[in-house]
Amino acid sequence: MFIEKVMPRFSETDALGHINNTVLPVWFEVARGPIFKFFTPDLNPHDWKLIIAKVEVSFVGELFYGHEVTVKTSVEHIGTSSFTLRQEAWQHDKCCAIGKAVMVRYDFIAKSKQALSIDEKAALNEHITAEL
Repeated sequence: MFIEKVMPRFSETDALGHINNTVLPVWFEVARGPIFKFFTPDLNPHDWKLIIAKVEVSFVGELFYGHEVTVKTSVEHIGTSSFTLRQEAWQHDKCCAIGKAVMVRYDFIAKSKQALSIDEKAALNEHITAEL
């Protein structure tokens, strides 16, 4: 599991004083950085090997400005050419949002999915868990 700390910015709040629902996918993307490095260690976009096939966020609590948020990322499932990440945003010891992202190993030249390598699967498998 990977853990990323985020300090909400005032600009990320909505009219109700909560963190806006559009912010969580951005935080979750930032927290996927260590996973991205399994495929492109230097994060060079010209050598990128992943696309995102699906993103979902379930809001299960409120998040507020001025209080640190912990984003936990783990691997939920590994397939032949794709894998599913589970992410959770925690504030004040409470899970406030759950995200899932399906990532696909992709060949941008051939414009097609590509099987995950043995090494990529092994790296992902080190972070697999059913729930955080």
